[in-house]
Amino acid sequence: MIPTTELDPRYSDEKAAPTPWPEALARLAAAELYWLTTVRPDGRPHVTPLIAVWLDGALHFCTGVEERKTVHLTGNPHCVLTTGSNALGEGLDLVVEGAATVLGDDAELRRLAAAYVDKYGDAWTFDVRDGTFFNQENRCVVYRVAPTTAFGFGKGTYSQTRWTFDR
Repeated sequence: MIPTTELDPRYSDEKAAPTPWPEALARLAAAELYWLTTVRPDGRPHVTPLIAVWLDGALHFCTGVEERKTVHLTGNPHCVLTTGSNALGEGLDLVVEGAATVLGDDAELRRLAAAYVDKYGDAWTFDVRDGTFFNQENRCVVYRVAPTTAFGFGKGTYSQTRWTFDR
């Protein structure tokens, strides 16, 4: 899916151009670490690092069935995933907004499990059974977040690009 792309001139250098979605997507898919922001029942944010895989137009991640992330997303599926670098003068930080949906189809989960191994190596091997991931005997909920809106913050030549997806 090709999103609508626009540069926000208020937060961009005069010579900045919008970051093309294919460039952002390549960086999003290649990132090793992401930060997930969820909302607690009382409205306070909760942020935690995790690994994720881009597949079929969405980011995918998993977490234990009793972890905070699962509890929060059960109550409110809206979340934000971010990735980038801590450097101020170079790079591209990315923010993906969307709603997390639980995956439960074993065939889809097997493809995703293979994508984890391809990206992160054998240390991140998951067994698939009963519509979920298992890491040894730890059951994990698997989520898909298709972006509704994404932002790219270019550094060096500062730019703020917004991508809007028709879902």
